[in-house]
Amino acid sequence: MKKLLLIFLFLAGVACCHAQDSGAVIKVLSEQQNAWNKGDIEGFMQGYWKSDSLLFVTSSEPLHGWQAMLERYKRTYPGKAGMGELKFTIIKVDMLDGHNAFVLGGWGLKLESGKTPGGYFTLWFRKINGEWKIVCDHTS
Repeated sequence: MKKLLLIFLFLAGVACCHAQDSGAVIKVLSEQQNAWNKGDIEGFMQGYWKSDSLLFVTSSEPLHGWQAMLERYKRTYPGKAGMGELKFTIIKVDMLDGHNAFVLGGWGLKLESGKTPGGYFTLWFRKINGEWKIVCDHTS
């Protein structure tokens, strides 16, 4: 009976940690959305791993590196007016282990021109130095 109780307590602790980590991952995405909607691309980029190994895959090309991704965002969305209002829809967050998470979601922009581009994304988050960061982003 003691063994069963210990197993139950262990599993409850794991579930609690996964819930906290899942909330932390969602918080990163919420902070990115808020930064974007303020016209702050640099703030938006804080959710990404600041590394040359960061991978960003779009429908047109794979891109490597945090700086290259920042420059692409600045070229594609020049200024707050061109950025519009961003809304993320989180479909699921799968905690793979204590240091990796997979996120499936949707994105949509409301632009001043009246256009509403959008699509889906898959994100690989990794816990690096105690912080959840996106290490791979596939957005369509």
